[in-house]
Amino acid sequence: MLLVVASGNGREGVEGAMKVLRENGSAIDAVEAGIRRVESDPDEDSVGLGGIPNILGQVELDASIMEGRTLAAGAVGALTGVENPISVARRVMELCPHVLLVGAGARRFAEETGFVPCNLLTTPSLQKWRSRLPEQISENFRELEDRGELLPLVRAIAEKMRRAGTVNFLARDERGDIACGVSTSGWPWKYPGRLGDSPIIGAGNYADNRYGAAACTGYGELAIRCNTAHSVVLYMKMGQGVAAACREAMGDLAPLLAAHGGGMNIVAMDRQGYPFGITSSATGGSYWVMNEKSIAPEECELERISSAQAG
Repeated sequence: MLLVVASGNGREGVEGAMKVLRENGSAIDAVEAGIRRVESDPDEDSVGLGGIPNILGQVELDASIMEGRTLAAGAVGALTGVENPISVARRVMELCPHVLLVGAGARRFAEETGFVPCNLLTTPSLQKWRSRLPEQISENFRELEDRGELLPLVRAIAEKMRRAGTVNFLARDERGDIACGVSTSGWPWKYPGRLGDSPIIGAGNYADNRYGAAACTGYGELAIRCNTAHSVVLYMKMGQGVAAACREAMGDLAPLLAAHGGGMNIVAMDRQGYPFGITSSATGGSYWVMNEKSIAPEECELERISSAQAG
């Protein structure tokens, strides 16, 4: 079965990903194609071009990609000046002896392997960035850069919001190969250099042809602590169906979510291509599914599970 599963903000790329599969492309090709469309959309402020900057007004991007046949993976973190970090992550996977490159090293690798630098900061994303800062600071980037302490400001903004956004794509091709990828501009107004779960294989995403794949959106620090994406796949390895595996992984997160707030979404598929999505958010949410028979992507409701149910 050909299958594409994407997070709620992935609608823009679903049909393109399925087109790749229908033309005999690989699952990894489909994942990259789908995510690139979202990264290049300036109206999506949590991914790629137009992402809301860190506390210094710099757009830092994280992404990772993994294919389930060989468990090959690549990732980049705190990457600046490159529109499509998912493609840089794939190039890390295919060309580099490492799995994860970050910061200046990731930028250098991107340029060395042919990516053209660009300005990721758009007028709308700059306006959103300024909206959370004290007026005297928001008009003066230099003042922020010269401050001796950024942490109090980051913490004050974080207390008022736990907003994060990540685009997730999972795909299964006609050979039965599975792949997954995630991309994000991370927590807005974050401390420079912060990495969430998105570039961490096993936390933000994981794929294994033998069992399935999963990817996460939400409070990334908690997914790192629980190794959430890998846990979903591990629970499937232990014999649970994809829905039960997602509920079990959400249960692992429940004490942390209760203690720290925030929320988590998980999208997953088993090795046969059965999709499932779950959320801990009180506002619910949705994800997108498209298979070989679909005329258009289908929007599916995430199963909502409270901390009490998960625990």
